Amino acid sequence: MFIIDRFEGDRAVIEYQDGTFDLPRSLLSPEAQEGDVLRIVITVDEEETAEQETKIEHLMDDVFED
Repeated sequence: MFIIDRFEGDRAVIEYQDGTFDLPRSLLSPEAQEGDVLRIVITVDEEETAEQETKIEHLMDDVFED
């Protein structure tokens, strides 16, 4: 469970298990407030990942050209 503990400037301090971590406040909805419970969903962007891999391959090709 993720709970907004407090806001410190442009950061939100989030309680999680036995600790806390900071999150940019801009990632939260404007109505988010202290004490709110957050649901965080993380997904892999496969299309963007493939594009990044292609960019890296091209950079490596440029570096290791004979």
